[in-house]
Amino acid sequence: MTPWSSPLAPAMQVQAAALAAVVPALRTDRLFLRVPRLADFDASAAIFRSDRAVHIGRPYTIEDAWDDFCRLSAGWLLRGHGIWTVETHPRASVGFVLIGFEPGDAEPELGWFLSDHAQGHGYATEAARAARAYGFATLGLARLVSYVAPANRASAHVAERLGAGIEGQLDGSDIWVHRPVAKGAVPARAETERRPKQDAMKTSKRGD
Repeated sequence: MTPWSSPLAPAMQVQAAALAAVVPALRTDRLFLRVPRLADFDASAAIFRSDRAVHIGRPYTIEDAWDDFCRLSAGWLLRGHGIWTVETHPRASVGFVLIGFEPGDAEPELGWFLSDHAQGHGYATEAARAARAYGFATLGLARLVSYVAPANRASAHVAERLGAGIEGQLDGSDIWVHRPVAKGAVPARAETERRPKQDAMKTSKRGD
């Protein structure tokens, strides 16, 4: 039995749903950015355990993937920002976007990572633009950065489409800097996710 597969007792489900309800959700023309759920871990682990994870050092073990998922999710409780699960409007998950601040980061990071089937549709750009606008307009951040390995051309193209520019390197990754005046930094619609409690209880670096 593992932390990501062990079933939640009813009281634990209620507590998890209550905490999740206060995390802001964002809507774009095509996407819905919502609080991550335990059931989302499999999709996250599949991304970080794939060959594409070479751009963030190496493919993760399942334990490393769980640790990363927990740390990014905990950011909401500890820092007021974190990871969103990205869905298309039919409620189909396509990946994740985040405002994070992990050990080794110099400042808050705008990051994105998508499932294989979601590549090539512009979802990363659209989701990152919404998360960035939230960081600037709601959180009052003066800037965000994206750490992108030079060989990760898909993520570099996303950063370019967002209007970011390279301003140095950190640990071998290019530092793409986003500012509120960046092209496309428009507000996204933010809301607190409100779903029937029974629905919430049913569920127990990156490219385009």
